[in-house]
Amino acid sequence: MKTSHIGAGKVCHTAVLLAFCASANAQAPQPSSLVFAVPLSGVTFLTGDSWQQAGQTMRLYGVQACIRGATYTDQAGQRQDCGAVSLAMLAAIVKDTKPTCAPVAQVMAPASGQPSTILVICSAHIGNNALDLGAMLITRGFAFAALETTGKPVYLPYSIEEGIAEQSRVGLWAYPDMPHPNRVLLSRSRKPG
Repeated sequence: MKTSHIGAGKVCHTAVLLAFCASANAQAPQPSSLVFAVPLSGVTFLTGDSWQQAGQTMRLYGVQACIRGATYTDQAGQRQDCGAVSLAMLAAIVKDTKPTCAPVAQVMAPASGQPSTILVICSAHIGNNALDLGAMLITRGFAFAALETTGKPVYLPYSIEEGIAEQSRVGLWAYPDMPHPNRVLLSRSRKPG
């Protein structure tokens, strides 16, 4: 995965950060916080692409999870929370692979007093192999390629992997009424205020 730093300026890269776009600024991460492990305890998973550890919110760069509360119909005809399913998959993969992460950028929260969010890339460890955590979630069909507000993918390889997962009907793609998070978020951003 590309690990270049995002320069200072407005950040509107991921659809979930649309609310931050008007006032969020990206800053290069501090050098003292380069590579870190995601601990097995003391982590609170927020969504299928973000968690909190040591009071800091981390979010996978270029990844968009299903939106909490958005539902689809499973094979038994039951309504399932798409966001909860994405979250459970992220938590399971983190538990099983003990990933390490590196910061890409810091997104400052609006003046609401909320802490900033650190955008990260993470490597999941399986045997002697290190695999891109975002790619694992997307290729298994439990996360999606994040889009810029222009509709372009934040990270093109994730968009290609999403297309393959969709064609293969894996994970959440197996359900025809799965609410694609980018469509949900983009439609919300276009509604008058």
